[in-house]
Amino acid sequence: MSTVTTLQDPPVSVRAKLAAAWASFMFLYIYVDYFALYKPGFVDGIQAGLVWEFDVNQGLLTAFLALISIPTAMVVLSVALPARATRTLNLVVAALYVPVTAFNAVGESWVAFYALSIGLELLLLAYIAHAAWTWPRTTQVDR
Repeated sequence: MSTVTTLQDPPVSVRAKLAAAWASFMFLYIYVDYFALYKPGFVDGIQAGLVWEFDVNQGLLTAFLALISIPTAMVVLSVALPARATRTLNLVVAALYVPVTAFNAVGESWVAFYALSIGLELLLLAYIAHAAWTWPRTTQVDR
């Protein structure tokens, strides 16, 4: 007689899936920016006070910080807010970050690098929107 054991696979809550997806999005976002530093001339541009076509100043860096703070907050908000608010906020923020993510391709010559990174970011955003959209519901009968 042989015994077969199977791994337990408890269901993962939608909240945990959303928080994990936002954390993955953040890791990817950060690493893409980090690896971009290795592009020839990129650091020279930063040292000259330019990022893309923008002058590096307090306003630009504050805008970058605000832009990255939203997905960062989504990790916590996905588990802390009530279900309806979490679902709505995830749908809205994921939708708003699609054009933000696509903007990163503007003017880039490194097509493979940005196609992969932006493609992965868009897949994560699609997963977030799908997970929020298909959030399980319960039915209550009023008596």
